[in-house]
Amino acid sequence: MIGNLINETGCHTYLVNGVEDHVHCLFGLKPSVALADVMKSVKAKSSKWVNESGKLQNRFEWQVGCGAFSYSHSHLDRVYRYIQNQEIHHQKETFREEYIRMLESFGVDYEAQYLFQDLIAHEV
Repeated sequence: MIGNLINETGCHTYLVNGVEDHVHCLFGLKPSVALADVMKSVKAKSSKWVNESGKLQNRFEWQVGCGAFSYSHSHLDRVYRYIQNQEIHHQKETFREEYIRMLESFGVDYEAQYLFQDLIAHEV
């Protein structure tokens, strides 16, 4: 479903996979489309569908932000396998640990107090 929503924006989905607390989407971003617009559309349409389907007892909402990392075409196979094996991967490393590791490996400056604010606020 999420892959189809990405494709509706003119982008090309390679793979969507996730676990209980996050989803990874590997797709080719169409140059004329802003990433923020893709994610806004996907989040809005998918949460609407989940909430109208009655599959959950509580209202479903995505977190406010998202993370995006770009890769060269030559790395698609490696990233594809990484996303495909999320359940196995997250037996060894939590989503939070993974996300911080990725920010650091990509040289992205961040302030730890602002990471996962939505998750913390909803857990309290």
